[in-house]
Amino acid sequence: MGSYHTKQVLTKIGIFPGDTTPVADLRSLVQALRVTAIKKDMIRIGPDKDGGYLLPDDLDGVLHCFSPGVADCSDFELDMVNRGMLAFLADRSVDGPAVEHPRFRFIKKFLASIDDPADGLITLDTWYHEELGSLSNNSPDAILQMDIEGCEYEVIHNMSESLLNKFRVLVIEFHKLHQLTDEYSFKWMSRAFFKLLRTHAVVHLHPNNNRRAISYGGLAIPSTMEFTFLRRDRIQPANHTPVFPNQLDRKTIKTKPDLALPTCWYA
Repeated sequence: MGSYHTKQVLTKIGIFPGDTTPVADLRSLVQALRVTAIKKDMIRIGPDKDGGYLLPDDLDGVLHCFSPGVADCSDFELDMVNRGMLAFLADRSVDGPAVEHPRFRFIKKFLASIDDPADGLITLDTWYHEELGSLSNNSPDAILQMDIEGCEYEVIHNMSESLLNKFRVLVIEFHKLHQLTDEYSFKWMSRAFFKLLRTHAVVHLHPNNNRRAISYGGLAIPSTMEFTFLRRDRIQPANHTPVFPNQLDRKTIKTKPDLALPTCWYA
């Protein structure tokens, strides 16, 4: 077993070899990512199982949904098109959405930080421009729902600020969060988060119960979490502490014990 793989395995079980992230730095990131309570209610879009997500009830005027990472479920996108949106889907690992719909637009490509047609790679900016043309101040808002198995970091790093501002809501499943304890990984991963936080705030979190959270410096870090962001110009703060789990949250893996969101992420 190679040293890198060994380090990954050890980190997942709470052993931190090599250069670790200063606790103060990780604590500052978690503090910045804590859930902001908002006046808008949360609604569930998609199935009552894995593939469904909680979004703020602030979708009026949103006309486009970009959804990279298709796999075998398109219920989220179906809910969006039933609200009058066009849904753009991308995934090189499948030949199309799980179901057909006239308002679906599918490309057989993976999102990445470069455009490489020969390898089936495309950037989010290029994809948006190919589908909708140039960005303009009066173009309608969009939603980004992204579950691309760890490639989310490079896609975020590559995304232009003008495109980021077009997304009213971002729903992103972040993977390998246990690697935030590694000093090198922390720099790469945290800069993606701080880029998003310049324009958006976290309004909901849901941990994946595929494995337990690790403990580090008094913080509990789930390995995988679904983050819902709302653009800051849409936020109306509420004077209460959000309650977790939300009554609309559902376990990601039905056969495993649920994983509660650790209080350091919201209280």
